[in-house]
Amino acid sequence: MSNSGKMKIAINSKILVPALAAVLLYGCKAGGENQGLEYAPQMYHSVPYEGLTQITDEEEGTWLSTREDEKGEFFNSNVNNPHRMNMREPVANTVPRNKQGYLPYRLETDELEEAALTRNPVTLNDEVLKDGEALYEQYCTACHGAKGEGDGKVGMIIGGVANLTGGAYVGLPEGHIFHVITKGKGRMGAHGSQIPQESRWKIVHYVKQEIQGGVGAQTAEAAPEVTETEISAN
Repeated sequence: MSNSGKMKIAINSKILVPALAAVLLYGCKAGGENQGLEYAPQMYHSVPYEGLTQITDEEEGTWLSTREDEKGEFFNSNVNNPHRMNMREPVANTVPRNKQGYLPYRLETDELEEAALTRNPVTLNDEVLKDGEALYEQYCTACHGAKGEGDGKVGMIIGGVANLTGGAYVGLPEGHIFHVITKGKGRMGAHGSQIPQESRWKIVHYVKQEIQGGVGAQTAEAAPEVTETEISAN
């Protein structure tokens, strides 16, 4: 082979090898839906456990699996739970309560009469009113206005926002107001998923005491919660 041929091969090698390396490195780049190549991928992507269901077929997802136990990638059965669920069943005849001890609020949107029987479980004091004022300002002022007159900036645009200082609104029971905050009514959307239960009751205290001047409010003592059994009995 002539010297010129050898030189061409050397030049081509100097160009092709780096180019090939660049292409390979670029192909390993992760981004978007492409996660690139990973070492020990199960350390990054653990097998998910669905709370209410189990995949009990140990062969499910074998084609994809890199599991050390040689089972399918989608097998996620909790062998310690015989009920075909990954979560444990609650203890029989028990009802869950939150950390404040409140029962789940199970009244439906149209059960306003039953809601009116529910009494405010939060003890009324200066701290509660202060919290209620801050919560009212955060969640309610935009529509109802600072003084509850339905003249908030958003309320003025959409119209039809309740004036909490007049008419039948003043005499509404605290349970009714809590229910409307929770489930919504008319133009007002439900806020039960945005505002914790105790915070909703604090807003109710603030509305009844400060905006409505205590008209139709409960006593300062915290009232026991009305249970579903008591509501049914009434």
